[in-house]
Amino acid sequence: MSDSIYSARQQHILLISSLLVLAALILYGLGDTITGFLGAGILFVVFRPWFQALVHRRKWHPQVVTIGLLVFALVVIILPFTALTLLLVDRIRHYGQNTNQIMDVLHAFERKTGYTFTNEQTVRALLQQSVAWLSQRLPVLASGLLQFVVIIGLMLFTLYFMYTQERQLLQGLHRYLPFREETLGELGESLKNNVNANVLGQALISLVQAVLTGLTLWIFQVPDALFWGMVAFFLAFLPVLGTPLVWGPAALFKFTQGDTGQGVGILLVGLIVIMNVDNLLRIVLARRIGDIHPLITLAGVVLGVNIFGILGLVLGPLLLSYFLVLMKVFERENRLHRAPLDPQADSSPQ
Repeated sequence: MSDSIYSARQQHILLISSLLVLAALILYGLGDTITGFLGAGILFVVFRPWFQALVHRRKWHPQVVTIGLLVFALVVIILPFTALTLLLVDRIRHYGQNTNQIMDVLHAFERKTGYTFTNEQTVRALLQQSVAWLSQRLPVLASGLLQFVVIIGLMLFTLYFMYTQERQLLQGLHRYLPFREETLGELGESLKNNVNANVLGQALISLVQAVLTGLTLWIFQVPDALFWGMVAFFLAFLPVLGTPLVWGPAALFKFTQGDTGQGVGILLVGLIVIMNVDNLLRIVLARRIGDIHPLITLAGVVLGVNIFGILGLVLGPLLLSYFLVLMKVFERENRLHRAPLDPQADSSPQ
């Protein structure tokens, strides 16, 4: 006979509470390195169709395929994206230390409008705040080179075991996640749609828009067109609001310089070409790789970047999508459990 002071229900509640507390401590202890594990999960979903096609269908060796995918991820995704962010921040730092070009544009705008609304100290402070904000949200900057290498190593190391032990991973998820099979299927589909739409689809849309924006600014002789093209790549992750934040001010800059024709040209290309290419690509990609509502993407990006940094571009919309899926599951389950049996419906007609 047990002499425990806790009832069976209390023991169950305490066990769950202990697990949650330990999980919270583990997540807190991981700190910034948790982005490595989250990134591994994202890449696992992105490359899993390739892994399944090569390993499960063509019967290639799992370790050979996994190593090939890791090399591809490092060379094609991780290193170029890292280089792009470093170049972007380097140019922002340059503008923060050399505000003459920006002040010339602002002074020209002030002469056109007749209003004086800023000074060099304000511009310098805003640019320094922008660098500080980016430094908090980009792992490349928030941590030193050693920690960044550690995060990338953790990501690739985790991804290696996720693929080489794929069956055990999926069995563990089915065993320990507190959801029914139907709910797990909905969550899996939501994960696939989000990652496809916000990694593959959105990255492609952002790249196309960045190239178009950079070319437009270069053709109309806007200074530092390459830099503003890089800015457009990151802003393009914001639906509707993205690239207009680049080519709109560029057109305004041309107007302030007296180049009305070039300013009108930038506006026409932006409104007719860049915006329509964005809409067309979203429609085509939504049919092929996943459809996510623009409001979920927009709110998710704002939410995710504040929590996860640059990975929040993907993880934020995923969190919101999972929340909506779980709300639907809760509504369905609650309706099934709360619906009373109708005695009139059960009784046979007299």
